[in-house]
Amino acid sequence: MDQAVGWATARTGAAGIVKTAFARYDTGQALGVLVRQLGAEPLALVILFVSPNADAAAVITNAEQVFAPTPVVGCTTAGELADSGYCEDQIVAIGLPQSHFDARTVLVSDLNDFEAESIINEMIHNRNNMMVTAPDWSHEFTFLMIDGLSTKEDALTSELAVGLGPVPLFGGSAGDGTRFGRTYVLHQGKALSNAAILAQVRTRCPIKVFKTDHLVPTNRRMVVTKADPAKRIVQEINAEPAAREYARILGKDPDQLTTFTFAAHPVVVQIGGQHHVRAIQQVAGNGDLVFFSAIDEGLVLTLAEPRDMVEHLEEEIGFLTEKRQPDTILGCDCILRRLEAQEKQKTRDISDILARNHVVGFSTYGEQYNSIHVNQTLTGVAIYPPEKE
Repeated sequence: MDQAVGWATARTGAAGIVKTAFARYDTGQALGVLVRQLGAEPLALVILFVSPNADAAAVITNAEQVFAPTPVVGCTTAGELADSGYCEDQIVAIGLPQSHFDARTVLVSDLNDFEAESIINEMIHNRNNMMVTAPDWSHEFTFLMIDGLSTKEDALTSELAVGLGPVPLFGGSAGDGTRFGRTYVLHQGKALSNAAILAQVRTRCPIKVFKTDHLVPTNRRMVVTKADPAKRIVQEINAEPAAREYARILGKDPDQLTTFTFAAHPVVVQIGGQHHVRAIQQVAGNGDLVFFSAIDEGLVLTLAEPRDMVEHLEEEIGFLTEKRQPDTILGCDCILRRLEAQEKQKTRDISDILARNHVVGFSTYGEQYNSIHVNQTLTGVAIYPPEKE
């Protein structure tokens, strides 16, 4: 047996209600491995999280064929959450069996020119349709995957809020490792940029959609005094060049700002009594700061300091497992959390917690939670076995 195939075969999680499978993208037989490991049970939907080192177009073209007639959606990643926690160079497959799930997908093909009303109408139609086909199932969630370089996450999530009704939404922005070159969402055999996919799911399984971060706001504040909101660029903070002023507040050399610095010293904004991270992506060549999410002049940013990642994640998983152990947790974990774990040599500890609790998914360029686009968080859905099978 091919060593890579044997290794991937041993790493399946297909025995649970939610079917999962994992394979290196470069085995040459990755999709065949995933098909075998997801098993023969009819599936309502297959979700793929694909390493940015893979040929995303080839993966989804082949997946559309081998999984037919099951619909397949997915996206590229900034790293994968597989059965051993943080991983790279993987294709993660999640199968939602028809015995426990019904699903519909909505494609937003052009994030520069979308009609919110038509998308909302399609969402409402899908939800009504699933209420007819699965009237005895009472649990629902919506999962969003969106181009992580589109800068349109804030606009889309806020526009679609009215179409969600009581259904919770979570999601992640597609990634490209740490290259920030091009990201893709996958739908109907095609790899698409500047696009988004909504997966609407109705299930007999109890669920809990969540958002968490390990950051504590400090009393150090700064004001955005010059910005280009359309490009998520901050040019001045406190009327000083942005990168230089941010570095001064941290007591650091502006020339030594890195992604690890941004991960360790994020800024947050207060919205509705809660803090939400506005993470910095990189320093532009002219000293501007490029952000992962919406930014504007006049915004007050508060410096935050991280708690111990391992301790905090144990607590948060504890809340999700307090009464019952989830069958699977589908997670969208910010790339900055992964980078912080690497910098602080906590990758193994974090991975152990994720693996032990069957958290599968991907590392993102941003996360969505209901109507808000956030950063440096872990969002997701915990899916529990039905109380009565």
